[in-house]
Amino acid sequence: MFRPELPDVPTRPTTTPVVPQQTPAPIPSASRSLTPYMGAAAALVVVGVVLTALLAAVAISAVSVAIAAVVLRSLVNGANRR
Repeated sequence: MFRPELPDVPTRPTTTPVVPQQTPAPIPSASRSLTPYMGAAAALVVVGVVLTALLAAVAISAVSVAIAAVVLRSLVNGANRR
């Protein structure tokens, strides 16, 4: 009365075949070998842009000072002649 009933045992085992998963090997690419140099190249470009901007600022300042000197000289010479 209180004995459990066991399920029927199948005649054929129901096992699924185990297929090993193969992970493909990573393909070496040229971009990986260039990665360490990208930071250096970016820094070089930034330094070049900054230096070029500084050179342009110095050149523009020199030209404006030269023009101001010529104008002041002509004003002083004109005042002395009168």
